[in-house]
Amino acid sequence: MKNLLLLSCSFFSIQAVFAQSVDSSGFFYQKAVDEKSKRLYMVAFNDFQKSLQYKADNIDAERELGLTAVELRKFDNAKQAFLKVDELKKDDTVAIVNLATLYFWTHQWQQATVYAERARQLHAGKGWNYIIGKCFYEQEDYGQAFKYLQAAAKEDSTNAEIPYLLARAFVDMNNYKPAIAFFQKAIALDSSKVEWIYECALVCATIYDDKTAIKYYELAALKGYKKDNDFYENLSDSYIAAGQPEKGLELMLKVLEKKPADLDLLYSIANTYYRLKKYDEAIEHWDMILSYDKQNARALYMIGMSYQKKGDTQKGRQLCDKAIEMDPSLKNLKQERKIDM
Repeated sequence: MKNLLLLSCSFFSIQAVFAQSVDSSGFFYQKAVDEKSKRLYMVAFNDFQKSLQYKADNIDAERELGLTAVELRKFDNAKQAFLKVDELKKDDTVAIVNLATLYFWTHQWQQATVYAERARQLHAGKGWNYIIGKCFYEQEDYGQAFKYLQAAAKEDSTNAEIPYLLARAFVDMNNYKPAIAFFQKAIALDSSKVEWIYECALVCATIYDDKTAIKYYELAALKGYKKDNDFYENLSDSYIAAGQPEKGLELMLKVLEKKPADLDLLYSIANTYYRLKKYDEAIEHWDMILSYDKQNARALYMIGMSYQKKGDTQKGRQLCDKAIEMDPSLKNLKQERKIDM
């Protein structure tokens, strides 16, 4: 009888403790909800945690803890909370949407893809085709990226990043021509993205559409793209390729003031002068190359060619022969020059 009474007392004690825990969990939950409504996020965060200490499976407290953690930019805490909610309740749309968004924000592309696909299938929120497409793009799965981004474009024709990502996917696969149409569409939707405009110019130049490249280089500059040495060199290359060598040369000479020992740049300038039949200027710049690299046989060979073009055939041939002695492979260049002549 005594043992029976003890067991009965223990049972009621356990019930009392359980009831007290539930009451305490509810107390801190309601307190935290009120604090959160007043934007006291850190205080609310702590009280949601206290609520869960008393009742670990309080799904409402766990969900609100995740939402509060997002407000505090405690993304790791938010993920843990929403993962717990997802474990307690399958297909909880708040948890799934927030997990997809958080993984997307933190560039955890594979996890973002999983939860975004779940959200899409549950019809929870919008824009999931774009998010999934971008995730696949970042994972270099361009086939899946195309599938979802094309679907996203039908849903939202105003999102400029969709055609931009499609353009980038083609570029990443070294398929430049179709990329240009998507770059142009992206730029038409958002012309403030000067980096996109500059990328479009580079891609146009890659497929030798230099007239279009010039258009986009100039537009990028007009919109505020930084006109650094690389910008001027790329633009000058397109001017030369588009049949405007004087403009290209002017830009290269401007860059040369900042990069006087750039051998590639010096060679481009000398070669442009040569094509313009300004042989003295060409010789001057190939001489600059030799001042930095006395063994540069190609520069010496082109000096020889310049002298021949000027009419000093004997001196020119001697210099070309000397260059070929230094680098026998220049014999091939000699044959090419004969054909050109």
